[in-house]
Amino acid sequence: MGGSPEPLRALVGNDAWRWSTFQGSRTLVVAARTVTSTVRVLECLPALLRGDARVTVVFAHDPTSAFSEGVTDVLHDAGCRVLPWDRLGDIAPDLVLSASENIDVPDGDYPVLVLPHGVGFQKLVPDSRTPRSRLSGAVPDALLDTGRAWLATSHPDQERQLLAAHPKAAGHTLPVGDPCFDELLASRGHADAYKAALGVAAGQRLVLVSSTWGPTSLLGCAPELPARLLAALPCDEYRVAAVLHPNVWSAHGPWQIRTVQAAALDAGLLLVPPVHAWRSALVAADAVVGDHGSVTLYGAALGKPVLLGAYGSDAVPGTAVAQLARTAPRLDLDGDLGAQLAAALREPSSSASAEVARLAFAEPGRALPRLRAALYRLIGLPEPPGDAPSALVLPPPRAESREVTSWAVTTSLTDGARPVVDVRRRPAAVSRADGDTSRTYTHLACDEAERDRRLTESASVLTAARPAPSAAAARRWAQDALCRFPGALLAASAVAGGGEGGEVVVGLRDGRAVVVGTREATAPGLAAAVVYTCLRAGLPLETAVTLRLGTRSERHVTVTVRSASA
Repeated sequence: MGGSPEPLRALVGNDAWRWSTFQGSRTLVVAARTVTSTVRVLECLPALLRGDARVTVVFAHDPTSAFSEGVTDVLHDAGCRVLPWDRLGDIAPDLVLSASENIDVPDGDYPVLVLPHGVGFQKLVPDSRTPRSRLSGAVPDALLDTGRAWLATSHPDQERQLLAAHPKAAGHTLPVGDPCFDELLASRGHADAYKAALGVAAGQRLVLVSSTWGPTSLLGCAPELPARLLAALPCDEYRVAAVLHPNVWSAHGPWQIRTVQAAALDAGLLLVPPVHAWRSALVAADAVVGDHGSVTLYGAALGKPVLLGAYGSDAVPGTAVAQLARTAPRLDLDGDLGAQLAAALREPSSSASAEVARLAFAEPGRALPRLRAALYRLIGLPEPPGDAPSALVLPPPRAESREVTSWAVTTSLTDGARPVVDVRRRPAAVSRADGDTSRTYTHLACDEAERDRRLTESASVLTAARPAPSAAAARRWAQDALCRFPGALLAASAVAGGGEGGEVVVGLRDGRAVVVGTREATAPGLAAAVVYTCLRAGLPLETAVTLRLGTRSERHVTVTVRSASA
């Protein structure tokens, strides 16, 4: 997360008014210490100050955190004016706002408003000032002693928990709710649009892997889990996305994350960036595999089926996430991952999810109005006229992904008036084709764009990377591909504009060619899987069959196979 230019320096000092266009009467300083805390403020502050030129906002970068890497990138991308932390004493702010509790605020008489950067005080984290651990989200007693700190909470239970651990916080808590959860609720009706933005096809289920940071996190315990899930779940029925805590990105960097997850990325993993996009990706998810991090808790509160793949000793007893740990099923990492996911997806949303939401979030939908009222009260201004802010629908997500270019394919044939060919494909980057059984046939299929030559040379089926302009051109490509790779049995290419649905030309090793026609566009590898199965089962090639991807009816495709010369 490095390499971006430094953010623009803020205009501060006694004579800043000489260059300022907006002559604000109040100065709000945002303490930016970690990516997580900085992003949380950026997600809600524009709604709180919308249209108000009375407040001048300055972002002060505190570089003292072990997870400060990437903060300046976030601020630069947002277009923020930034003040170096050591110059904070040059100005007299009216309010300091932060979602990082562990800041060293200079002396002064201005208040400090601390927002949670997750769901409450649910995790113990290393204390940068001592060898011990501390409660995440709780400000140091030294700041509480000044009487300047105000801590926002999303539930009365969090206030009670905080006061039990830090009695000096009494009278300085603000029950405002959770703006992030309100946005998730407001966006639930857009799940299909978010799936489409991620490239999840109609009929596919999206499984979101969520990992907090540290050795007890999901990826700390099982860094290979995304790849194993991709190996266990047929890729025409499922997509897998990963949301990693920003501290993972900050501590290890994108290069190492991509290196550790290289096989999963080659197998189609959707790697969600650490800033903003995780929220709409979570709304899009059909199920969550997570740990004791906030994203898992948000997913459970939204009613998503949750499987806990890890649960660390750093989780705090008596919290909402502890309730989740008591009620959510555990993922058996040594068991059948596909069967466990399928079982979780079959279960309806339970009362356990409602109980988790009740314990974590009080009075959803009111966080932004309450937070704005608190902010203006502390900064000493009346709220702007007009309606209070409300949670907006989240923008579509984005994710880093790579095209899958090789597949381990398993097929089976059910005979009847119209035979049914069942196809299950798994990315060859993480799964090798098993041997045939009495009921199934297996083969390796590779696209010509596959970079691993060993896979291509072992493939039984080759596919063209792009449609051919005509059936004749597709047949020529197939013949050439079979000459270049003598170990292959079939080569398939789609035909551009081939019929009402789609046409794929499949060339055979013996020189024959067939045309596979479908009522909807079908990938060349799927068309070739039908031909491969017919050949292995001794079924006549000129026939009509049903291609079935999974057990869900909308994944049925009628396929007609005919001679290429017909």
